[in-house]
Amino acid sequence: MSNILSIPVRDNAKLKTLLDFVDEDVELQTLWRCANVLAVDRLGYNDHGPVHVKIVANGALKMLRLLVEKGVEPSIKADYEMSVEDAEVVVVLASIMHDLGMAFVRETHALYSAPLAMDILRRCLPLVYSPEEATIVSSEIVHAIISHHAPNMPLTVEAGIVKIADALDMEKGRARVPYEAGRMDIHSVSAIAIEKLKIEEGEERPITIRIEMTNPAGIYQVDNLLGAKIKGSGIESYIHVEANIKEGDKTRVVRFDL
Repeated sequence: MSNILSIPVRDNAKLKTLLDFVDEDVELQTLWRCANVLAVDRLGYNDHGPVHVKIVANGALKMLRLLVEKGVEPSIKADYEMSVEDAEVVVVLASIMHDLGMAFVRETHALYSAPLAMDILRRCLPLVYSPEEATIVSSEIVHAIISHHAPNMPLTVEAGIVKIADALDMEKGRARVPYEAGRMDIHSVSAIAIEKLKIEEGEERPITIRIEMTNPAGIYQVDNLLGAKIKGSGIESYIHVEANIKEGDKTRVVRFDL
């Protein structure tokens, strides 16, 4: 795990080669920086740069692997007879590039992320794929990028994973920028309540997202933000969310199944 995003490639040689490319690509890393300047410095939101990308990519990859272990077939395998390793490439690269359009604008950033990603994908995918394979993988990645943000809906397992993973970046420290800047709305106050988020193997459903919070206000994050992402993901039936609310010496458990 030597890449800058600390992504566990395991024995996926294609993913390792592509992450080596990411480690060295100045354009991609500069776009992360530009996205962060717009989000944090100019709009007062929490960061959309390399830290966010790292959280989303690792979360997406973990969810994909849990689903595969439970027998869920990735769409790139079902529709194109490609491999689970190729599905891992799709979710990781889509996660890495999903917010590039934030360098320009927030509201329609997913649409602007797509052409930026396509340019980078034209340079990196030929390192490990034939022209036909690269076109398929690129199409799947761009679909996941565009559909991570409403109103576009994910139509693949991989795109649904990326959509949900984007909402998992909600731990307490990630809300400090807007909160300390005086942005006292429900988004910042509720985000401060989230202490820890874990992605685990589920029992009744393949994945359990377990969230620890110190204030019931954190339910807003879970219900309105994460819940909205899960509800429009197409993989709702695979996800169980459990919120543990610490209130003094007691812990109250709230469960969400969509």
